[in-house]
Amino acid sequence: MSEAHGTGANGPIVVLTGAGISKESGLDTFRDKGGIWEKVSIEEVATPEAFQANPERVQQFYNDRRRQLTQDRPEPNAGHTALARLAREWPGEVLVVTQNIDDLHERAGQDNLIHMHGELRKARCTDCAAVVAWDDDLAPATGCPHCDTGTLRPHVVWFGEMPFQMERIFDALQRCGLFISVGTSGSVYPAAGFVQEVLRGGRARTVELNLEPSDGSVLFHESRHGPASEVVPAFVDDLLAGRIEL
Repeated sequence: MSEAHGTGANGPIVVLTGAGISKESGLDTFRDKGGIWEKVSIEEVATPEAFQANPERVQQFYNDRRRQLTQDRPEPNAGHTALARLAREWPGEVLVVTQNIDDLHERAGQDNLIHMHGELRKARCTDCAAVVAWDDDLAPATGCPHCDTGTLRPHVVWFGEMPFQMERIFDALQRCGLFISVGTSGSVYPAAGFVQEVLRGGRARTVELNLEPSDGSVLFHESRHGPASEVVPAFVDDLLAGRIEL
């Protein structure tokens, strides 16, 4: 067992997850072949300009995504539960940063979690910026329960908007001893640049766990390819057993 395993002295573990980890739970990915962005234009549903031009169309798009979570009730898969186990059993800090707007990490038991692109089961006021839990459909005229003037929009980050909690994320990346990227294409910034941020520090190990090599796979010290439900639990087993030196 390495010293890093015994004490967590090399800094926190930071895990970045993307749509690939939720695909095996039945949720559509965005950039894969046959994914959402091949069927719907980003410019029509996922920008502030689209919301301003056609709020009903944008709300309907996210209503459909939200219903998939609240009505179909997809279950966390072995990839989600393995990361929750890692957070429970690792002696140091484990921070999961997800690009996903589903709630599968939470339902797997993950506590130390940042939704950098927002959460589908929340809504945000266009006026007072209050964030509320929300499982129903949204319409352009849906009013904010906290103020008399605002309406609600999906609590998601659209293209052209700044992801959430970036200061906290970059602080963790600069301190981390191990960076793990799971199920992400490596093509959407700023998340695609996280591995480069880690490597600038020169002391963290970087690992990619993905169905196939991502756009930035050459930047990782180690890559394991296969379904998230297989490669993530296997890697977590090796890490917790001390078979991986940090």
